[in-house]
Amino acid sequence: MGRNRQMAIRAEIPSCTVDEAPDKMYATLAETGCLVVTGMASCAELEAVKSELDPYLQAAKVDQDVAEDFYPGHTRRVIALMHRSPTLCKLMTHPTTEHLGDRHLLENCVKWQLNVTAALQIGPGARDQILHREEDLYPYWTPPRPNLILACMWAISEFTAANGGTQIVPGSHLWEADRAAKPEEIVRAEMPPGSVLFWLGGTLHGGGANVSRDDWRYGVIFTY
Repeated sequence: MGRNRQMAIRAEIPSCTVDEAPDKMYATLAETGCLVVTGMASCAELEAVKSELDPYLQAAKVDQDVAEDFYPGHTRRVIALMHRSPTLCKLMTHPTTEHLGDRHLLENCVKWQLNVTAALQIGPGARDQILHREEDLYPYWTPPRPNLILACMWAISEFTAANGGTQIVPGSHLWEADRAAKPEEIVRAEMPPGSVLFWLGGTLHGGGANVSRDDWRYGVIFTY
């Protein structure tokens, strides 16, 4: 059965703990296109990240929403995290990430590298971001593409369906380029602080709408 098949995958994000066998993690990730790994960061590490990034996030402008914009409003965004957070410099090379990156990316390259870093605080009133693929940055191929990107979102705060948990479409990394996701195929990542949502470059995803009253969802994205 080839990559173009439309997989009969239930609309849910698989989950495991950080002590799961890495090869088993990747097998799940390769099949479903997404995976939550709990226990990736300690409480102390999360508090250090908050302390290191707080001055930058407090200074970040929170724009009002423009419906046509790719990035929704009511969100604080800070980039260039390597230069702002020593703790994140350590976390971005977590052994689990390195193993998954080797498994996914070395099939098509000699070595791989960090691509994007950003801290995102999604505030109440933020809308759903348009679903997209990380690999859309590289239009040289049409889906399904070679293995180009591994992405991950670190939960600095709790992620819920109400406060902007990332939208993911399990199995969409195997779809044809023109297939649109049905509402029942879209899942919102729910995970405790210290967890990481991994997804493949071909998996449809987007920031989630925050329909809470006062809960700012805090995450950090790395792509490789």
